[in-house]
Amino acid sequence: MADIFSKWIKGLDKTRKVTFSRLTSVFGTNEIDDYLWDDLEEILIQADLGIDTSADILKSLKRTAADQGLFKANDLVKFLKIELMNRLKDVPDPFQDAKDAKPFVILMVGVNGSGKTTTTAKLAKIYQQSGKKVMIAAGDTFRAAAIDQLQVWGDRLNIPVIAGKEGGDSAAVAYDAVQAAIARGSDILIIDTAGRLQSRFNLMEELKKVHRVIGKALDGAPHATWIVLDATTGQNALSQAKSFKESVKVNGAILAKLDTSAKGGMAFAIARELDLPIIYAGLGEKPEDLERFNRESFVEGIIGD
Repeated sequence: MADIFSKWIKGLDKTRKVTFSRLTSVFGTNEIDDYLWDDLEEILIQADLGIDTSADILKSLKRTAADQGLFKANDLVKFLKIELMNRLKDVPDPFQDAKDAKPFVILMVGVNGSGKTTTTAKLAKIYQQSGKKVMIAAGDTFRAAAIDQLQVWGDRLNIPVIAGKEGGDSAAVAYDAVQAAIARGSDILIIDTAGRLQSRFNLMEELKKVHRVIGKALDGAPHATWIVLDATTGQNALSQAKSFKESVKVNGAILAKLDTSAKGGMAFAIARELDLPIIYAGLGEKPEDLERFNRESFVEGIIGD
């Protein structure tokens, strides 16, 4: 448990140092006054929590300070952590409750460069190590590199990969993969897709087609549609997620590249504005650095001591 906690502390080092480190001076020996509230609001907004979320937290903290009779700023730290944690959910992996879905189909979506293909491979390894029979579909037919990358992972982990030709029909690859996963008795099928800008109508329509075809191949699938968001993009990720959620019923998010981002506060905006649970978080480049999202570890990681 201590190793996991230290991984969160290390993975969120940049967010903590660039933005939340200012809390040390703000909360130091100061008394609670209007200057403190102004400074705290600035810190929260700069950490990419969003204006509305920051305003809600300040309102609640002011009420707590009045109710508890607090005068010293450092007495607010534990209450700030509680406020932040209350705005996030600890969500179990949907696969754990999917007793009747076999294979359990996960569709991975997102914009170009979000880390989707790498995350797909990391997920496959996590599930395989938990004793599940896993299959991957290389549905990004636009990039030969994406197909090759997943096939290398598949060979390394001894996980079958269903792939089409570069420039081929991604929906056909998805359909074939579902059929193959059923035939081979796979527990989990993870389908990678090509990165696409949410503003490109034709590409979003193609993604809708992939989603429909999966449902035709297996009733009720995909059981999970997860968007991989690049944490370094901060608030810009919200518009991306909103478009994908409307198009293909995204029901979960994975925050990639948290270790290289100073904008980890975006997690709170995702929870508030999109009502999307965060399922996994990327805390480093290694496969084992993809962690199940834990709100307590996340908040402790960005605030520190």
